[in-house]
Amino acid sequence: MTALNRRMLLRGTTAIGVGLVLAPALGSPALARSARRGSGYVISDRPVLTHGVQAGDAVDGSVSLWTRVNRPARLQAEIATDPSFRRILRRVAGPTVTPASDLTGQIDLRGLPTATDLYYRITAVDQHDHHRSSEPLVGRFRAGLGRHDGQRPIRFIWSGDIAGQGWGVNPDLGGFRIADAMRAANADFFLSSGDNVYADGPITETVTLPDGRIWRNLVTEEKAAVAQTLDQYRGQYKYNLLADNWRAFLAETAIVAQWDDHEVINNWYPGQVLVGRAGYPDGTRVDQLAARARQAFHEYIPVSPASPDRTGRVYRKLSYGPLMDLFILDMRTFKDANTTGLETVADGGLLGKEQTEWLLRELKASKATWKVIANDLPIGLVVPDGSNQESSSNGNPGAPLGRELDLAYLLTKIKRLGIRNHVWLTADVHYTAAHHYHPDRAAYQDFDPFWEFVSGPLNAGAFGPNALDATFGPEAVFQAVPSRASASPLEGYQFFGQVDIDPRTKRLTVTLKDVEGKALFTQTLDPERR
Repeated sequence: MTALNRRMLLRGTTAIGVGLVLAPALGSPALARSARRGSGYVISDRPVLTHGVQAGDAVDGSVSLWTRVNRPARLQAEIATDPSFRRILRRVAGPTVTPASDLTGQIDLRGLPTATDLYYRITAVDQHDHHRSSEPLVGRFRAGLGRHDGQRPIRFIWSGDIAGQGWGVNPDLGGFRIADAMRAANADFFLSSGDNVYADGPITETVTLPDGRIWRNLVTEEKAAVAQTLDQYRGQYKYNLLADNWRAFLAETAIVAQWDDHEVINNWYPGQVLVGRAGYPDGTRVDQLAARARQAFHEYIPVSPASPDRTGRVYRKLSYGPLMDLFILDMRTFKDANTTGLETVADGGLLGKEQTEWLLRELKASKATWKVIANDLPIGLVVPDGSNQESSSNGNPGAPLGRELDLAYLLTKIKRLGIRNHVWLTADVHYTAAHHYHPDRAAYQDFDPFWEFVSGPLNAGAFGPNALDATFGPEAVFQAVPSRASASPLEGYQFFGQVDIDPRTKRLTVTLKDVEGKALFTQTLDPERR
């Protein structure tokens, strides 16, 4: 991968534009102070791109580009094959951004080359004077494989859970400590497995660790309390983009995002009414919070229009040539109420009927060697919610009950349809692990063996390990957990996973890595033939 020219990288990630005066650099204490005072950015005679650039769902000749402007303006983008932009492939007029989308905009492109590095340059043009435009911001993404690009290896990384439990953007570490190791992985894309923000996690300026060290956070008005209004939800995403190294990572690594609970509130489910939840008035309807959170999610993370769902759910399939199809699930929007999980009748309270049938249909139709399923809730890990269960499993080692009935149906159908080589990737529990599921160890046995790999958190409190429910016969082949709950990123228990697929052998290798990028565990899987 050709590194971005240093001048371009600084222009595209840290320096956010020059007008009458220089606006404060993103991630700087000056910007945080300005945000706390509510004064925003300095007045400029031209538009300013305020929060970097991103590329999303870069697959098979398509990509969604993103940025945000400080005032209404028209977006423009250029795509090139070289970082100097001497060979421009495409010039595109994008949308006009307005306060209706919090001045964010997304440009969806199709018909691009595949299996190569592409560079993009986004500019915002003044609504009333096309001679006044912003400083361009530069990014890069690796174009996804097309259906005939079977000879190039695939590498991607995944993790989840960012800025949780009070561990926010730390300027002493460049923002988020793990971002530097993730950039060094040189991945085709980053699969964000949910909890992209902690909308229910206020941030304070300092946190004292047990050993006396002081953790410093940047603080903004929106992160000083739990999110309830649309602007507060938007502020969660703006807050994460104060991290210099996180913006730099996103400027050169395409993102594939799903969501989970903390984009709204911890352990939420549709129809929930809050009582006794700190920071929220009794009677708060979570459906209203979720609608605001969903809007902010789509405003601040580039997601392609690939989902078959018409109501904003984010499940979709992305194809990476003959080697891999990636299935991104939404295990939150269809979720039923958290109970003890001992119901005896399946009610679709995990994926819902529509998404379940879509997944089975697409898995059956897939011609790719590997079917990678991104599940934002782990399959066999027990996650209590008071006396009830937040998790897919219920902690009862016997026959499937509650949400496990939906999993049993899904796993059995996968077996009977003859679908091979499905691998599951998840986050959620704030530690890293490798789980092997086998019917010989299971109370329910009508399924084929498979692997599930867990990673995270990215920048949040570390926990674990969680108990494994024996219903589907899981074995914890590996796990790495902290010695105490909510260990900080300074203590090292932050993790991401890496997937490599070899085009020659068709083998898939999963490597679980720590905050410095050190490999902790590796598992190589040979493909089964139909």
